[in-house]
Amino acid sequence: MSGRGNLRSIYAMLIAVAVFSLMDTALKLLTVRYPPMQVAALRALTSLPLMLAYVGWRGAYGGFFRVRWSLQLLRGVLGIAMLSLFAYGLRAVSLAEAYSIFFIAPALITALSVVILKERVDAARWIAILVGLVGVVVVLRPTGEGMLTLGGLAILCAAACYAVSAIMARILGRTDRNEHVMLWLILLMSAGASALAAPTWVGVRIDDAPLLCGLAVSGFVGQLAITEAFSRGEPSSVAPLEYTALAWGVALDWLLWRTLPDQFTLIGAAIIIGSGIYLIRHEHGHAASEHP
Repeated sequence: MSGRGNLRSIYAMLIAVAVFSLMDTALKLLTVRYPPMQVAALRALTSLPLMLAYVGWRGAYGGFFRVRWSLQLLRGVLGIAMLSLFAYGLRAVSLAEAYSIFFIAPALITALSVVILKERVDAARWIAILVGLVGVVVVLRPTGEGMLTLGGLAILCAAACYAVSAIMARILGRTDRNEHVMLWLILLMSAGASALAAPTWVGVRIDDAPLLCGLAVSGFVGQLAITEAFSRGEPSSVAPLEYTALAWGVALDWLLWRTLPDQFTLIGAAIIIGSGIYLIRHEHGHAASEHP
């Protein structure tokens, strides 16, 4: 993987984080009225028509069933678990707090990329990741109170599901088309989450149509960007860009709920974002040296 390829994946990840922050805002607003599993189902169902149209536009239905079924099914299960756990956690914590806990995912992805993918993680990337984790510790406080609630634990489990799914996407990217990886995930999540949510399904209100439309578009665009990031770039390189979600969380918390983080969260956010900027500059330097 070239430095220029990693740089493109990093920018794709930045777009994914921004768009998914808007999606998470819609999820948080929907959790007030619907059960977590139904919110997960709505997330997948609303994006499904757009994904079907995109795959058709790309002419990618050929070979649609010739995929690595074991990994596709595993990603479907992980996707359902991640979304339902994240939706449950958002009921109890703010976006900024949720993202702070979720930031354990890049460290998990890096560890898994070394063990499973046999990637070599250079010192610069480890520095960026470790500095980012220091920022997370600052946000959570030395006591880690934010992780001792049910909502916090749900977010933590969602992060673990996300980390494994990211590695699976990287492996699938070697053999399966990106369009197939994205569509099978949405199809499996739509079917699985809908079946699990059916017993406690709540009638969808017409007033929530704008939220559902926003959920559809943000989920679709975010999925395109994040699949590009993890299938084309090294997970240990793009994963730390998740840290930039904290800035989005703080801004959205203030705009919608008029809540602001305290000084520890702001200090931690500065450290986290700084580590991401350092990583971008590091990869940009590699790309420039490879293509003078």
